[in-house]
Amino acid sequence: MNRSVLDFSQIIKNYNNVIARVCLAAESVNRDPSDICLVVVSKTFDIEVIKPIIDLGHSDFGENRVQEADMKWSPLIYNYKHLRLHLIGHLQSNKTKRATQLFDTIHTIDSLKLLNELGKHIDSDDNKCRHFFLEINMANEEQKSGISIKEILSYKNHLNTIRKVSCDGLMCIPPFDEEPSPYFLLLNKVASQHGFSKLSMGMSADFEKAIQFGATHIRVGSEIFGQRQ
Repeated sequence: MNRSVLDFSQIIKNYNNVIARVCLAAESVNRDPSDICLVVVSKTFDIEVIKPIIDLGHSDFGENRVQEADMKWSPLIYNYKHLRLHLIGHLQSNKTKRATQLFDTIHTIDSLKLLNELGKHIDSDDNKCRHFFLEINMANEEQKSGISIKEILSYKNHLNTIRKVSCDGLMCIPPFDEEPSPYFLLLNKVASQHGFSKLSMGMSADFEKAIQFGATHIRVGSEIFGQRQ
């Protein structure tokens, strides 16, 4: 686990600044800021770095790996009932069961095999996961996970065969070296066409643009915690 180069007071200041920027971005397009879920990306950070944000009452935190989340958050989730964990990294199908026990939301559904595995565990008594996003590889980048836009319909049809697994929305990460706005606009359009109500898009560098193009979930880490030590 890593610590931050920032002290706790600066982390809290950064967090409050991000909240203010979320509000401004939402209000600039006549959206209610309360409709936007800020997922504070806590991956690889030590829990002591994250604790000031937890103690402020923030609920939603994002992790990349099931094993790290299990080790870091399992001791806390029973004492902090308001916590909601989001899996924002690639999920291996053999870790699906544990993921459904830890996470409230999985943002990275990227294969039919993974959907089938979710179907096996969705009715378990210890399943807490209720929200799912299809991860869309907007630019068909070989190094990224995700399905293509043209595959969305077949995934929707497959979902109809899996009892109680329902995807709320779509998630994307635009190409690193390109202007993200056209990708945010396209994801919004595609979501509307296919009847998805939620959009997980926007990170530290571009979350304000994502909000202006309809993001319901933004994933912000370094803008709050700074660089890892």
